[in-house]
Amino acid sequence: MPDRTDLTYAYDGSFEGLMSCVFASYERKEIPGMIRPPGNQQTLFDTAEWIETDEHKADRVYNSIPFKISHQAQELVKLGFLSCAPNKEMLIFHFLRLGFKHGGKVMTMLTDDIVCSLQKAVRHLTSESHKFKGFIRFSVYGEVLVAVIEPKNFVLPLLSPHFCDRYRSERFMIYDKTHSMALVYQSQKAELIYVEELTLPNLDSAEAEYRRLWKQFYKTIAIEGRKNPRCRMTLMPKRYWGQLTELDEKSEEDLVVVSIKRLL
Repeated sequence: MPDRTDLTYAYDGSFEGLMSCVFASYERKEIPGMIRPPGNQQTLFDTAEWIETDEHKADRVYNSIPFKISHQAQELVKLGFLSCAPNKEMLIFHFLRLGFKHGGKVMTMLTDDIVCSLQKAVRHLTSESHKFKGFIRFSVYGEVLVAVIEPKNFVLPLLSPHFCDRYRSERFMIYDKTHSMALVYQSQKAELIYVEELTLPNLDSAEAEYRRLWKQFYKTIAIEGRKNPRCRMTLMPKRYWGQLTELDEKSEEDLVVVSIKRLL
């Protein structure tokens, strides 16, 4: 099977589309040098070939993974697609080719750059999703709980079971600003929807007061002699601070403005 570094597959960006690319590679007996999702600019020398998403072909590839490789490999591929690895399409593509060739032992081939890189990307994804389970802060807007996050990976599918179980009687939305997607939960049903931009209404006095109380509680329980900024930044990286009520300086300014308005 020829390895054509000048050949580029273009697809619609869906997981089914990527699986269709894998199928097309075997069907055409060729190995593309790149698999390009939407939004990635075409280079001067690549010959982009559009691969149509075919759910039947995609299912054949995906369902064959547990039988020809392992269930763990299937889960790795599914999670790898949610990661922020810039070359995740080619990582998954080459991992599957290795797996179809070597079988289940591909999962232990940690010295292989492809296997190592894909597993590293998935660890980054799962680690980030675990952090967000504790770092997400909801605010009340009317009768809906709303949280805004800016993750590197597409973590919403991993967060959905946790928050839907925790707030099963509530209505809430978690907006992923990075990927313009939102997890919407209402009537005990969860849905991922595309939201290009989210504009939230101004805070009401009750929500502003709750934020003030939470910030005051956070400051009150802190022990001055045990403050360790370096340790805090290790356990709670600064890129999460903007969406944390207790650490958001902008939120503090908003609370002052709301308090002044109430006095006036």
